[in-house]
Amino acid sequence: MLKRRIIPIQLLSGDRLIKTRVFESPRDVGNPLMSSKIYSDNDADELLILQVERYDGAFENLHSKVIQIGRECFAPLTVGGAITNSEHAIRLFSAGADKVVLNSICFTDPTVILNIANVAGSQAVVVAIDVKFEKGKYVLYSGGGGVSKSVSLERHIDTVVDSGAGEILIQSIDHDGLMEGYDLDLLAFVCNACSIPVIIAGGAGNFLHLKDAFDVGADAVACGSLFNFGDNSPLRAKAFLKNHGVSLKNI
Repeated sequence: MLKRRIIPIQLLSGDRLIKTRVFESPRDVGNPLMSSKIYSDNDADELLILQVERYDGAFENLHSKVIQIGRECFAPLTVGGAITNSEHAIRLFSAGADKVVLNSICFTDPTVILNIANVAGSQAVVVAIDVKFEKGKYVLYSGGGGVSKSVSLERHIDTVVDSGAGEILIQSIDHDGLMEGYDLDLLAFVCNACSIPVIIAGGAGNFLHLKDAFDVGADAVACGSLFNFGDNSPLRAKAFLKNHGVSLKNI
C-alpha cells in the first residue's frame, strides 16, 4: 500500500530557507538543517528540499546541504533545483537523497527522466510542474515561474509519464504562500490526467486544506507556510486527519 504523505516543502536559498508568495517576495524562514531535524522528529513522511536559485555553484550548494541533512535526519529526502543531467541526480543519491525533483529540464530534454529512472527506478523521479491559470486555461512555467511554456498541461503530463516519471508534484503559482487552500480544480485535473501518484503544493493554510486535497485524490500534500508561520507540525496534521476520518494509507 502506498502511504498518503505529509511533506514539508523547504525552499533553499544559499545557506537559508525562504518562503514566497506567488513565487515572489521571499522571506527568510530559517536554517535548513535545523528545520529538517524538527520536521524529521515530528513524523514528516518526507522532506522536500528545492534549490530555488540558478547560479554558478547552485547545484553544489544543494549537494552539500543534502549531505548535511542526510547525516542528521531520518525522514526520506526528496530534492531538486539546478538538476540538469543524470549525473547530478546520481551525485544527489550518493549524498543521501531518496528521490530527485526535475522541472525545467523536462521541457527541453525529457530523456533525462528516463536516464535517471533506468539507474534508480521510476519511483525515484518526481517531476514538478508549476502552473498559473490565465485566460481560462492552465499555463505552465519553468525557470522558477519566470518562463511560460506553450505546451499544454495534459500534453506535458503525458510526456513526463511516458518518459518514466514516478510522481507528479503540481504547484499552483497563483496559490503559493497565500494560505487560502490548494487549487483543487487543478489537482482534480492532474489526478484525472495521469495514473502515477500526485503531490499537491501551493496554498495550504490549515489542516482542513490537507483533508480537502486528500478527498480530491492527492497522494501527498506538500506544505510550506502552514508549518513556517504557526504552531503546526506534521505530527499534529496527522492527528487532525485521523480524527476527521482520513486514512493515511491507500486501501
